[in-house]
Amino acid sequence: MRAVESARDEANGIAENVKKVIIGKDSAVELAVVALICQGHILIEDVPGVGKTMLARSLAQSTSCMYRRIQFTPDLLPSDITGVSIFNQKNGEFEFKPGPIISQLVLADEINRATPKTQSALLEAMDERQVTVEGITHQLPRPFTVMATQNPIEYEGTFPLPEAQLDRFFLKITLGYPTMEQELAIVNSQESIHPIESLGPVTTAEDIINIQESVKKVHVDELIRQYMVTLVGATRGHPDISLGSSPRGSLTLFRGVQALALIRSRDYALPDDVKDLAVPMLAHRIIASAVARMRGDTAETIIAALVDSIAVPGTQSRGWFKT
Repeated sequence: MRAVESARDEANGIAENVKKVIIGKDSAVELAVVALICQGHILIEDVPGVGKTMLARSLAQSTSCMYRRIQFTPDLLPSDITGVSIFNQKNGEFEFKPGPIISQLVLADEINRATPKTQSALLEAMDERQVTVEGITHQLPRPFTVMATQNPIEYEGTFPLPEAQLDRFFLKITLGYPTMEQELAIVNSQESIHPIESLGPVTTAEDIINIQESVKKVHVDELIRQYMVTLVGATRGHPDISLGSSPRGSLTLFRGVQALALIRSRDYALPDDVKDLAVPMLAHRIIASAVARMRGDTAETIIAALVDSIAVPGTQSRGWFKT
């Protein structure tokens, strides 16, 4: 129990540190920390200038982990990410020069500006925590998280991420424009120096690994497990969904619910944890049908409607109340 309490305090410490830079987006910060302590990868999608890159940078600077940034461009090559073997004339052997993916926290900035071939270079790293270059496999250090940012696909010069890669992201975050009060606070916070310049680490790589282990100790009731699986299963065969979520959706939602409960100072999960994570964790795993898109529905609105339509089993017997 003491280990869980310590993990909760450290996770909340990361969130509070990030909020010094990301003003008025507490929900987005909470989601980013959830992904980090679940060994998950983060996709941040929104229009330019709302703080996508800054959220990733502030999360990285709040830890003492190795951090690398990759600026994705149309001419970026897969070897620019994974690394390359170079022949050493002195000893007559090939030497591996690691690419920026060999790190702990990797910012893949504007990932959808690169070609699909280059985007796919991340697949093995994200899924198996390793990269293979010229037949030799190189393990990635722990913890390992990819934080990718992208502009909406309607923008010129973007290549949509393939479904296989989207499914590797633990969750997707959308920041949105700030309110007038939030924007004024942002302006005031940068009057003399940007907050990111003075942001220091509050945890170590070892701390994050310990938090990740503590997350697994959070209790999830059998009825909540059934609720999650029912929700994910409802995306398959739905008339407004042409491609439903794979079982990976259930697995990641389960771990995410544990992490969110931990951050919210509980050692047990509640149905509300599932509801709060359903859209950011499932919407990017489905494809809305053409008819639904013509009506103006999005993957997010479809998942939100599913959450509203599916009852939580055993609400009365467990003392839960649907909100």
